[in-house]
Amino acid sequence: MKKFVKLFICVCGMFQILQAQNVNGVVLNEIEQPLEAVYVYNLNSKSHAHTSENGVFNIEKTEIGDSLRVGLLGYKTQIITVTTVEMNIILEEKVFQLDEMVINEELDPISTIARLDLNVTPVNSSQDVLRKVPGLFIGQHAGGGKAEQIFLRGFDVDHGTDVTIGVDGMPVNMVSHAHGQGYSDLHFVIPETINKIDFGKGAYYAAEGDFNTAGYFNFNTKDYINSSSISVTAGQFNTLRTVGLFDLLETAKNKNAYLAFEYIATDGPFDSPQNFNRLNLFGKYVMYAPERDKLTLTASHFTSRWDASGQIPQREVDNGNITRFGAIDDTEGGNTQRTNFKVGYNKTLDEHTNLSANAYYSNYAFELYSNFTFFLEDPVNGDQIRQKENRHIFGANSEINYASFLGETEFDLTAGGGIRHDIINDVELSKTRNRSETLQNIQLGDINQTNVNAYVNTSFEIGDFKIAPALRLDYFKFLYNDQLQTNYETQSETKSIISPKLNFFYNVQQNLQLYLKSGLGFHSNDARVVVANNGEDILPRSYGADLGTIWKPSSKLVINSALWYLFLEQEFVYVGDAGIVEPSGRTRRYGIDLGLRYQINDWLFFDADGTYTHARSIDDPSGEDFIPLAPDFTLTSGLSITDWNGFSGGLRVRYLDDRPANEDNSIVAEGYFITDFNLNYKLKNITLGFTIENLFDVAWNETQFATESRLQNEVAPVEEIHFTPGTPFFIRASIQYNF
Repeated sequence: MKKFVKLFICVCGMFQILQAQNVNGVVLNEIEQPLEAVYVYNLNSKSHAHTSENGVFNIEKTEIGDSLRVGLLGYKTQIITVTTVEMNIILEEKVFQLDEMVINEELDPISTIARLDLNVTPVNSSQDVLRKVPGLFIGQHAGGGKAEQIFLRGFDVDHGTDVTIGVDGMPVNMVSHAHGQGYSDLHFVIPETINKIDFGKGAYYAAEGDFNTAGYFNFNTKDYINSSSISVTAGQFNTLRTVGLFDLLETAKNKNAYLAFEYIATDGPFDSPQNFNRLNLFGKYVMYAPERDKLTLTASHFTSRWDASGQIPQREVDNGNITRFGAIDDTEGGNTQRTNFKVGYNKTLDEHTNLSANAYYSNYAFELYSNFTFFLEDPVNGDQIRQKENRHIFGANSEINYASFLGETEFDLTAGGGIRHDIINDVELSKTRNRSETLQNIQLGDINQTNVNAYVNTSFEIGDFKIAPALRLDYFKFLYNDQLQTNYETQSETKSIISPKLNFFYNVQQNLQLYLKSGLGFHSNDARVVVANNGEDILPRSYGADLGTIWKPSSKLVINSALWYLFLEQEFVYVGDAGIVEPSGRTRRYGIDLGLRYQINDWLFFDADGTYTHARSIDDPSGEDFIPLAPDFTLTSGLSITDWNGFSGGLRVRYLDDRPANEDNSIVAEGYFITDFNLNYKLKNITLGFTIENLFDVAWNETQFATESRLQNEVAPVEEIHFTPGTPFFIRASIQYNF
């Protein structure tokens, strides 16, 4: 018994010693808001830590009297002597200085670069939000209200089939959508509320599941605003945009709340006015408990309607029957809306463990009228179609992170999971006339789709080397009721898939990191494909790898590069515009990404991102194996001014090379080189600005397709480029008042 008591006292003593070697704390800014991803480094023991979303950190192997270096890009670095095991640290905001960025101190150097981009060139449209991802190009081809077409890493991603998109832990991709699988409409996001953009290319991230083949993008909204503001922008083509952000609690301690609204209206440059309008409402409430637990409540509503000129045939422009901004069927267009409610909770369970959880609900409605082929199938009424649905999305996800030491090895374990359930009523594809008369229902039914997932990600850091194996499991349940069948029948299928990941990181020196990322990804197929194919080939896998570097060769220059490879399995695709299922063969893509950020002086920045991609179908003969619309070379670049005697703004260019529009490259989608310019001047509480899109008034095509169509006066169909023209010279002026 005495031996047991002595052993117990000894163990308790050792536990107290170990506890004394840990220091906990919270890092805040000057207005006492928590700072995430702050680097905390012990100059004595060389141990380090990063702050969580709540601003909380725990640094091990740290004792009273040690010195800590605490830093975050955009804030003054501090050297602090440890005087207590519970610390509160305030960092003072300052101008971004690239020379303060140390590669091996960043939690995620790529995300840091994205934060730099967002600070230097803020977004002011939903299109700008997506363009913040290096190498990503977008195109709008339906009057401004339809989700943008996305191009990335040799993919015509359509509207989101091969990228995972989320906002504040809530998915944007729509499964089994009336128009296309993975349809992602980000227009419910007010750009001025964006605080952080987290993105990754490839399928190497255990927390990202369905649609994560080419990459993922997560957008996080601000927890607070520094001041209330109202802005008005007006420009050509009867364009008006007004935005308001209102701080509701101002100086209240440990809680924030604000409301935001956005209204946009424009006719666009088209001969037939777009009559486009959009209304966004957004509200967010954040509360911190004394223990730094964080509760977040958000609500938003978005509604939009528009008319569209669609994709017009090149031959009608060439023969002078219509202008570049004309139309064959100007009764295209649509309307959509989305309402979101979300609650988030973050808690520090102990000095090693953090918990985050989200629950959300979305109600979504969509109606789209299109006419791609004009009179090809119906020479009397035309080929107009309607795609429509009404959807409810219920979901929840949670994640636990544990970080500690295993001897001298830094160990990090993240485990998470979630559920998403979509109830999609009256999913419709119909033939219509003049947007008012229904001629025939082609598809009409109800879909229930459930995805349950779980994942675990670990990392072991030994000195300058880190290995991060991970595993993800996804389970799907698909239900479909076809309303066009006379007998009621529920068609159902289930499917599971396991996606392993393995990543390596090596800090060659303080400002040079090498990495090798690898993993399997997938995207689900439409429920109508799943039941039609009896569950076969409906979760096509991707196999990919990235070999890359993040290098800071000088104090003012950061270069990131990657060689990558991606293979995608055979799949069956539901073509929403035709209501048919088509096989899609195996594909192979590889390429190189190269980006740089250079700070010329305190207020002038230069950036450039270039990509080269080789994309081919594997099963087709050479010369007939091109992947339609897959970009092979892209370039974006710009000069940005930030806070120079009250001025800010920039000159930006984007270049997309010619690319094949069909499988044998006999039809080519022409590339473009576009220059945009903006300039703002801040005088006390008022900011004046103007923006010019397409500064040199280039005639360019924003979206292009090789389409077979027939006009009403034509005997035989013609296959050629059909396009939506890009914006011509477009100038807008704005005024913003902060209060």
